[in-house]
Amino acid sequence: MNPDLLARMRDIHELHMDQVSWWPPALGWWLLAAVALGFLALLWWGFRNLRAYPPGTWHRDARNQLLALKKLSRQLTPEQSLRELSELLRRIAVTRLGREQAAGLSGDDWLAWLQQQDPAQFAWQKKATVLITVPYAPPGYTSVNQDQVIQLINAALNWARYDRKTRA
Repeated sequence: MNPDLLARMRDIHELHMDQVSWWPPALGWWLLAAVALGFLALLWWGFRNLRAYPPGTWHRDARNQLLALKKLSRQLTPEQSLRELSELLRRIAVTRLGREQAAGLSGDDWLAWLQQQDPAQFAWQKKATVLITVPYAPPGYTSVNQDQVIQLINAALNWARYDRKTRA
């Protein structure tokens, strides 16, 4: 080999691996870390969702129906939404605790029972009186706004989520 060529390549020979720093990582490693964290977050969310709402259970069905009502409530009148919500709450209560305990309740007793059975302690007796008046009133007789309906649907979603043994 020609010694002049080797002399010109001297700067290449001086670069050693111990001179290259490992920090900060290259852009590709940052992207890989972000994708891995996103995948772990998605996996955690999916596992949590499956544990809370197992496929084929009444919990998932009730949640899906309440979410569908929440979406549809923007197109329905508040009175129609409350009628649907009242019916869904009855079906959830009967499925959750049995016909004997939930089906015969009406009026203030129904709201008191909902409040007693709610682990999230939503104020059903104060905020949900429209559930016992609006579905049975003539159209336009009572005034209820859309935000109140959404608040009640959100409370129903929280109430239907719990599967622990409830108080009698």
